[in-house]
Amino acid sequence: MRKNFCFLWIMAVLAGFFWGCGNNKDLGSAPRQEGEETELSQAMEETAGKDSVIVAMGVNSEPEAGFDPAYGWGAGEHVHEPLIQSTLTVTTADLKIGYDLATDMQVSEDGLTWTVTIRDDVKFTDQQPLTAEDVAFTYNTVKETSSVNDFTMLQQAEAVDERTVVFHLVRPYSIWPYTMAIVGIVPAHAYGPDYGQHPIGSGRYMLKQWDKGQQVILEANPDYYGEAPGMKQVTILFMEEDAAFTAAMAGQVDLAYTAASYADQTVEGYELLSFETVDNRGFNLPATDPETKDGVTIGNAFTSDVRVRRAINIGLDREEMIANVLNGHGTPAYSVCDKMPWYNPAAKVEYDPEGARQLLDEAGWVEGPEGMREKDGVKAGFTLLYAASDSVRQALAAETANQLKELGIDVAIEGVGWDTAYTRALGEPLMWGWGAHTPMELYNIYHTLEDGSAGYSPYANEKVDAYMDQALAAVDLQESYELWQKAQWDGTGGITQEGDIPWIWLVNIDHLYWSRSGLQVAEQKLHPHGHGWSIVNNVDQWSWK
Repeated sequence: MRKNFCFLWIMAVLAGFFWGCGNNKDLGSAPRQEGEETELSQAMEETAGKDSVIVAMGVNSEPEAGFDPAYGWGAGEHVHEPLIQSTLTVTTADLKIGYDLATDMQVSEDGLTWTVTIRDDVKFTDQQPLTAEDVAFTYNTVKETSSVNDFTMLQQAEAVDERTVVFHLVRPYSIWPYTMAIVGIVPAHAYGPDYGQHPIGSGRYMLKQWDKGQQVILEANPDYYGEAPGMKQVTILFMEEDAAFTAAMAGQVDLAYTAASYADQTVEGYELLSFETVDNRGFNLPATDPETKDGVTIGNAFTSDVRVRRAINIGLDREEMIANVLNGHGTPAYSVCDKMPWYNPAAKVEYDPEGARQLLDEAGWVEGPEGMREKDGVKAGFTLLYAASDSVRQALAAETANQLKELGIDVAIEGVGWDTAYTRALGEPLMWGWGAHTPMELYNIYHTLEDGSAGYSPYANEKVDAYMDQALAAVDLQESYELWQKAQWDGTGGITQEGDIPWIWLVNIDHLYWSRSGLQVAEQKLHPHGHGWSIVNNVDQWSWK
């Protein structure tokens, strides 16, 4: 498929307009260029192939730094299995750990040394064998250069023989196997500054072509050590939502990501697929009294009262939000780790507006003549911030404001840019998006930093910190799950409703796709935050009827 394929099918769809993968330009009555019809026909023939597939993803899914694990490929906000490279481990359907390159792993009693044995039948696509030297080189490289993942726990990776690599950690890190599931192994002999543009790997696919800003074409690796991919060619188009929908309407893609706002449409020849996620939306509630440091307001007078935070948590109807904002395509969220092995069911609450009103009464916020609450002449309420570019977060913020108004809480909503959002969230609630296949998501949100407060919203609890520290220090992964659960609620304290409740979780957004009839998309794991590469984690297992 040629470079300008992404442009050509749009021209065939929209008379007088040229979208250019999301960029509008009026063409008036410009004539079709010579060769375009032939190329479009060729593209359509390729689409109809029984061992190839064309997938439309969001423009933000394109890896700006290329396909280099050291610069975020496979990690970050859109965690996925790297496809081009192999990994030591994988996450299973139930989000536990399985093996890819690894055949065995052992951890020392102090949790500081991980010894991993790897397969001896793996080659890179340049026919050089993959050895423990490549594994050690990869991890030492990402430790020094990664701009996305945290590798501060790694002291050094060491190859002790061709099949054995030892990871020396500076501190215990029980969830190291989850890190190993997203770090693709690169060849020490063929790695350089332009590796991300021309990656050599040992995974299921090879990069055949990358037309920046438009598309990526992957081809099956004929020397792959596992089961041969059923899809021999995978084409990824990077498109805005409206252009992806138009592509599906025109029949020019096999699978196209879409939003809940399109879910009530009908696309001839396609069905709407919906996959559950841990791609959650919620907002922080600053849990400390307000103070000013270096001109920045930290804390919030209204939300610093735990009774107010508890009232907000049970006073929001999550099912109604899903119906009103997501057209029914979502699940209620009660935690940043819903449905994961380390989730504590104690996080779940029932919608209880009367209970919420009682808590507000106890906190001294009484209803005035028009039903809005006051205390000492101050109105109950706050400003709820949201990313100005995100329509779903805006709609959730508006729905939150409407529902809290019924409790007598006055919430103003305001769209902001990310350049100011992080700072303002220290004193005002902000609508966030989170969700990852690792307990570190819990740690990063709730654990205190060196300044004694959590990173994204002022909150601190030494007991919660201690449980998470113990979880990381655990040698047994199952034991660590139990400690993560205790950090959420141990029967007397934690971050759930009966505890400190410094964050309110609203919904997990289903990931929606228009899928061509006859395309069999393999069973999906829970998708993490980000509507991108996760869908093609197992594209090698897809098929056509």
